Amino acid sequence: MFTELNSILNVTPDNFTQGEFILVSDRQTDGSFLIHHFLSFYLRARCRVCFLGLVQSFSHYSAVSQRLGLNLTRAKERGQLVFLEGLKDSLSFLISQECTSGSQTVDFLRDPASGLRSLYEFVCASVSSSGDGGVKVEDTAKWGPPVLLVDDLSVLLSLGVHIGAILDFSHYCKATVCSQLQGNVVMLTRCDGEEEEDDGDDEGSERLLKGLTHQCSLSLHVRGLPTGFCRDIHGQVEVYWRQRRCDGQRTNKKLFQYKVHDKGASFFARGTSSAVL
Repeated sequence: MFTELNSILNVTPDNFTQGEFILVSDRQTDGSFLIHHFLSFYLRARCRVCFLGLVQSFSHYSAVSQRLGLNLTRAKERGQLVFLEGLKDSLSFLISQECTSGSQTVDFLRDPASGLRSLYEFVCASVSSSGDGGVKVEDTAKWGPPVLLVDDLSVLLSLGVHIGAILDFSHYCKATVCSQLQGNVVMLTRCDGEEEEDDGDDEGSERLLKGLTHQCSLSLHVRGLPTGFCRDIHGQVEVYWRQRRCDGQRTNKKLFQYKVHDKGASFFARGTSSAVL
């Protein structure tokens, strides 16, 4: 959990906005460190977290979380964390003839045109208060609002899933988790190439980003420095707050630079790093 980022967003594990759809995106750099932050933040806030690990394994997130002072294995055992091992379930689904509950969740791999209904049903079961997400739950009543984390939606494009199906999935997840259950959703998506580039492909990551941006209430866009590599500054984060008002929609924007450490990350206003002062 990054305390400086919490200060920027004006939140703490004891006081945060519910019903929020948070979009994390990156371009020409890796913004997944923010997913580690939100995982740590919501677990410390005692929320029940459903994590769709579509790119990285549970072991990867467990190792990073240990450096941040969290035990994900313990969180799974007590029912606070439901983790979809996307890589393992996908491999089992493609090479096995048996149809298990885990493989049914990724059935879009054999028929991408079928959409993400099974994945959505897994999310609903995981965030429900009945605790039917496939884990042993000690006492679901003690957890706070549910949270859905997705580590990279854009990978579904390369698996043949139509962009419309992905946006439908995010929309229904928002309606269920944010609106109905007053929980939060955090999704990561990646963009390829420069922002000005547009190859006209309807399945492009740029169009996915635009569609998700219209759905979110808070957006954190991570990108490399326009001046190139710097050892002491790893990139910059543009933070957008989207507020709906009776007279229209207002967007607030702030820009910060950051440096990722072994056990966290530092955020500072542009040009105020000790490396340039």
